[in-house]
Amino acid sequence: MTDTAPALLVGVDFGEPHFDGELQELGLLAETAGMRPVARLTCKRRAPDAALFVGSGKADEIKFMAQQHGATEVLFDQSLSPAQQRNLERHIGLPVNDRTLIILEIFGQRARSHEGKLQVELARLQYLSTRLVRRWSHLERQRGGIGTRGGPGETQIELDRRMISDAIKRTKERLQKLKKQRQTQRKQRHRRNAFTVSLVGYTNAGKSTLFNALVKARAYVADQLFATLDTTTRQLYLGDSARSVSLSDTVGFIRDLPHGLIDAFEATLQEAADADLLLHVVDASNIDFPEQMAEVQRVLCEIGASDVPQILIFNKLDAVPSERRPVTLKDQYDEGGIIMDRLFVSAQTGEGLAQLRQLLSTKATILNPLIDQDDLKSDEFTAQLPNAAD
Repeated sequence: MTDTAPALLVGVDFGEPHFDGELQELGLLAETAGMRPVARLTCKRRAPDAALFVGSGKADEIKFMAQQHGATEVLFDQSLSPAQQRNLERHIGLPVNDRTLIILEIFGQRARSHEGKLQVELARLQYLSTRLVRRWSHLERQRGGIGTRGGPGETQIELDRRMISDAIKRTKERLQKLKKQRQTQRKQRHRRNAFTVSLVGYTNAGKSTLFNALVKARAYVADQLFATLDTTTRQLYLGDSARSVSLSDTVGFIRDLPHGLIDAFEATLQEAADADLLLHVVDASNIDFPEQMAEVQRVLCEIGASDVPQILIFNKLDAVPSERRPVTLKDQYDEGGIIMDRLFVSAQTGEGLAQLRQLLSTKATILNPLIDQDDLKSDEFTAQLPNAAD
C-alpha cells in the first residue's frame, strides 16, 4: 500500500449485529494507514461467495465504481481468503486488501520497541504464509540435482513457504526470550507485593491520555486508531492509602482483531492477564460503546483475563453532549450480569481524576491489603511523591 493512495471501501452485511453500515471504522483505519477513502460501497449477502466473496455482479460494480472515483486500491471491511483476494484482484484489475492487512500495516507503522517490532513481524509472516497460493508469476518449478540432471526439485512456492516458516520459527524464539524477561519482571513485582493495574479498552478510547494524566508521563497520544502499541509501565502514588501502584498502558483492542495479532502480542497482553485490577477505558462519547465494550471483554476472555477485577472508566466526558451527561460521576454498571463500579472522567480536562485516585486507593486496599513498608521508602516509590497532587 502506498501513502495517501485513493481507496474504495467495501463492506458486506451478512446479518451480523455489529455491521458498520457507514464504514466509519474502516475509513479511520484506512486514514491511519496513510490511505485516502474516495468512495464507500456496501451490500447484503446471506453468505460469502466462495470465489469472489461478493459475487461476480457486485465485483463488476466495484470495478466500475473504482474507475469512476480514481481509486487505486480496494479495501474490504472483512477478512478475505487468499483465493478470494487473488480472484478479486484479477477481476477488478486493482490491488485488493482486507481488514486484517490494514491493521497489520498500522501495527507495522506504530511499533517502536524491539519487542513490538518482533510481534508485528511475526503476525505479518503468519498472514503472508496463508497468501502463498500461486499469486505471483515466479512460482514455477525449479530443477533439482546437479547440473541439468536430477528429478523435479522444489517449486518456488515451496521454497517461499519454507523460508517464511524458518523466519516464523526464529521470530518466535526471539519473542520467547523477551517473554521470559517480562515474566522475571512480573515476578519481581509480585515479590515486593506491588499492586498492578492495567489500562485496557477499545482503540482510541483515550487510554494513553488517561495514563499521562495519572502518572505525568509523556506516552504518545494522537486522535487516531492504535496510536500506542508498546506497553508502558509507571508507578502511581496514591496519597489516600499512602502507597504506590504499578500502572501499565496496553495496546487497544478493535473489532475483528486478527487472531495472529492476539497470538503475536501475547507477551504484551499478558500484562493485563497478570494484573490485580483492570481499568476498562470506554469512550463515553461514542454511541456504539456497548459493542466496543463487548469486543474488549471477548479479547480479555481469549487472553485469560476475564476473571481480573475491573473498574469501568467512561472517558471523554468533555465530549459527551449535555443531554447525555450523567447525573453523578460514580455509579454501577451491569456488564453481562456482572455489576461493576463505573466512573465518568475526562482525561483531557481532569474532571473525575481525583475520584479515580480515591477509588484506586480503596480497591488496592481491599484487593491487596498487605504491602511491604520498605517498598514505600525505596527510591522507585518515593520518586513519585511530587506527582501526588492533582
